[in-house]
Amino acid sequence: MLMLANALGESQLDIGTAGILALLGYAVVFFGLILLMIVVMIVGKIFASKAKKTAETAAAAAPAAVPVAEAPKPVAPGSAGELKLHDVEPKTAAMLMAIVAEKLGKPLNELRFISIKEVK
Repeated sequence: MLMLANALGESQLDIGTAGILALLGYAVVFFGLILLMIVVMIVGKIFASKAKKTAETAAAAAPAAVPVAEAPKPVAPGSAGELKLHDVEPKTAAMLMAIVAEKLGKPLNELRFISIKEVK
């Protein structure tokens, strides 16, 4: 500001000139922020369109989905099939199977439990 005052041949700025310079400074800053916001919005739209195109091509390349009702129920690796529980809670059955596996020293997926029934 002092350089502008010296360029005009004045030694000090009056209140009107200082106000105008302040408003021009604010205008430049806000104009820069608006330009930055526009650039960010444009880049965001470009990336969104690229993501949409990628999703569309992936959906087109993917095979048709098999309805859930027709698909067989997936079995865990090493599973030996279904387990029938007779008057036993699933939590208790899981605990019993873990105890048996521990006592035998074998992994649980190598054992086959057919049914668990509470003996009274």
